[in-house]
Amino acid sequence: MSQEPDRIFAHPLPQVQDFAFNEDVARVFPDMIKRSVPGYPTIVENIGVLAAQFAQPHSLLYDLGSSLGAVTQALRRHVRVEDCRVLAVDNSAAMVERCREYLHAQDAMFQELLPVQVIEADILDLAFQPCSLVALNFTLQFIAPSERLPLLTRIRQALMPGGALILSEKLRFTDPGEQALLTDLHIAFKRANGYSELEIAQKRSALENVMLPDSLEEHRERLLQAGFSRVVPWFQCLNFASLVALP
Repeated sequence: MSQEPDRIFAHPLPQVQDFAFNEDVARVFPDMIKRSVPGYPTIVENIGVLAAQFAQPHSLLYDLGSSLGAVTQALRRHVRVEDCRVLAVDNSAAMVERCREYLHAQDAMFQELLPVQVIEADILDLAFQPCSLVALNFTLQFIAPSERLPLLTRIRQALMPGGALILSEKLRFTDPGEQALLTDLHIAFKRANGYSELEIAQKRSALENVMLPDSLEEHRERLLQAGFSRVVPWFQCLNFASLVALP
């Protein structure tokens, strides 16, 4: 699959609209996410590795907010448990269409992959089925804060004993100095990946009302409140982290 470079915010915009996962973003998303999220390839590949430790025979694996299916592809590369299947869910029609194309290309390269169904839906409306693995990879931060605990509670209720939720998120920090330092380092990361000051500023404006990060402490407390018994951070690079939550 050809990948276009992210130039969405490269020119001055008369008005910066709220960020949306539309066709323009879907077209450049692989380039955008790798240049914007420190450690993203490591997180995605290791979600597959971790999932293989929790996936159970004859069970369902969820990729919620699946975008172009990077996590789903990692699950299919690493999980070798009998009679598992993946349900990939996203509310963006553009993302779902391209995700199906990427997965079809993966089917052509590998044999004996887990079966996968990709659906366009709002994950807040899902009736969760019993499952052994749920991945929320940079998805929760785009959900209204008031909806986050109810969603996590329903996920916890659907998880089978021995299963896991893998949650990746951008973090905010309660200490102002720590927040300022890691914000500056993240901007340096984006500069090093070729983004201009204009691109960085315009994208920040587009995201400020759409993506609302929580602190690590807030994530931990919310997951425990949702009924998880243990929350273990397994990865952090600058202000991006991934956690494993156990039932």
